[in-house]
Amino acid sequence: MTFDLWLLCLAAAIGVSLTPGPNGLLSLSHGASFGVRPTVWTVLGAALGFLLVIAASLAGMGALLAASEQAFTIVKWIGAAYLVYLGVRLWRAPAAVAVATRGDVAAGVQPFRLFSEGFLVAVSNPKSLIFFAAFLPQFMVPGTSFLVHLVVLGGTFVVVEIVYELLLAGLAQRIAPWLRRHGRLFNRITGSTFIGIGAAMATTNR
Repeated sequence: MTFDLWLLCLAAAIGVSLTPGPNGLLSLSHGASFGVRPTVWTVLGAALGFLLVIAASLAGMGALLAASEQAFTIVKWIGAAYLVYLGVRLWRAPAAVAVATRGDVAAGVQPFRLFSEGFLVAVSNPKSLIFFAAFLPQFMVPGTSFLVHLVVLGGTFVVVEIVYELLLAGLAQRIAPWLRRHGRLFNRITGSTFIGIGAAMATTNR
């Protein structure tokens, strides 16, 4: 891969990451509730999820989902159900913003739970597989191995996504004074958004 082609890939990765999505919203929510340092676990989980999605797309899974209506529907409904579940839990959650003002690790916060939520949100949307299956070939070089493509293309997208989500978690620290007054409202807005994304996934076609 030439440097110019990689720069195009980098620009595309930044554009894709800046598009509002559930993982960015989750990082913002976790940053507000638990602080930046615990949210690193959320971001790492999302990074692993995105890397697996990209690997599956490069291996042909995206093409399989695009060709099989039944497989796509099953994966779509599982992902939609998880996002709705996450949204309901956020809607019902009490305001938890004191941690965000300190930036400390929250007492009782389980890193594995944050990691798993980030991971599951990243892999819950089958459209991501199809998107990467259609998008990544533009930057693939014939004769280059699967591993090289995964490291270069997947690594670029994942690193950009990590930086973006950490910035969102940091943004939650900036709005901590507002969250102290309106933390419950924030939870309900983010919860409603997750429910809306899940409902949209369940009711729309490819």
